[in-house]
Amino acid sequence: MDLEARSLQPNVKAVLLAKLREYKSDLNNLKSEHKRLASANSNQAARDDLLESGMADAMSVSANQRGRLMMSTERLNESSDRIKESRRTMLETEELGVSILQDLHQQRQSLLHANDTLHGVDDNISKSKKILTNMSRRMSRNKWIISSIIVVLVVAIALILYSKLSK
Repeated sequence: MDLEARSLQPNVKAVLLAKLREYKSDLNNLKSEHKRLASANSNQAARDDLLESGMADAMSVSANQRGRLMMSTERLNESSDRIKESRRTMLETEELGVSILQDLHQQRQSLLHANDTLHGVDDNISKSKKILTNMSRRMSRNKWIISSIIVVLVVAIALILYSKLSK
């Protein structure tokens, strides 16, 4: 890797060589720590202390994870309850909307029926008005005819009386 990094462009080479040095120092640190731990394992007391502290850490980590898991489960349950409540509210709202739409449909049908009835009544009123106008004209014409007949009869009677009285 060192050879490959040296063969690259100068700006990239500097960055990669710095990282490579850092990795090498980390590797050396880990090797020395491994040797130290390997020699410490020979000492039983140190080993027991290490195991006890590791178990305590594992138990505390386990308790911590358990607590977080419980909180997450509780939040999940609360979210599920909220979703169920929202769904129930949505269904109630949908039912209410359907009911309102049905009521509006019935009212629309009633209004259309009333409108049709009103047009029928208006047509009947127009026909009645024409009939009454015709009846009024006929009555007026009949009055003139009867008045004319009466005048003719009165004139005829007057002529008959005059002719009988003059003889």
